[in-house]
Amino acid sequence: MSARPFEDSAAAAPRPSITAKGLTKTYRTGEVEVQALRGVDLTLYQSELVVLLGPSGSGKSTLLNILGGLDRPTAGQVFFDGAELTAFDESAMTRFRRDNVGFVFQFYNLIPSLTARENVALVTEIAPQPIAPDEALRMVGLGERLDHFPAQLSGGEQQRVAIARAIAKQPRILLCDEPTGALDSKSGIIVLEAIQRVNEELGTTTALITHNAVIAEMADRIISFADGHIAETRVNPDKRRAGEMDW
Repeated sequence: MSARPFEDSAAAAPRPSITAKGLTKTYRTGEVEVQALRGVDLTLYQSELVVLLGPSGSGKSTLLNILGGLDRPTAGQVFFDGAELTAFDESAMTRFRRDNVGFVFQFYNLIPSLTARENVALVTEIAPQPIAPDEALRMVGLGERLDHFPAQLSGGEQQRVAIARAIAKQPRILLCDEPTGALDSKSGIIVLEAIQRVNEELGTTTALITHNAVIAEMADRIISFADGHIAETRVNPDKRRAGEMDW
């Protein structure tokens, strides 16, 4: 496996994939104000796998939604490939999401009336340089389940279809919000193996939110959140294969 991009070495400096500067996010409901992010600075580097840890309400999902162009910050900036995403209009932001970002959520959001192949094809039909649906499904270990409907698949298999759908457009960034949250540990490990394989084989910058500290063992870097800010960032010197973890 290639050296991780942020390790100290004689290699060239790691290349940023996406950078956030001074992000704040405030939600208001009537007179109630909630600060979801409080001045977050963060850079995700090309080809790395980052795990974001922290309790519910600490700001992890809000951050991922802003990085992926699903939401906008109250203040601060986000940069991708030298362009300021936070200055984009809605049309440009839609193109950014379509061409560069893959999302995987806790719930699979598959269309029940479509097969696994057809669910993935929904993305490949609009992507500029897609992977064939069959190939994307094989990458996540579902080459024998192409023509199965979601109801014929286990929860873990449905989540892997969702991963295949996310990676079929060959995104530069893969954002995963609690992708194993609805799964048992055995199915969760298989899903994490698929995410790890995509990260390594496609070089996709990957950020994964979880409450499960064990999952951090597969990360290149671990970023801990508390009360809307980054409490700690550390490089993982003992990165493990997803299949070696146990919880």
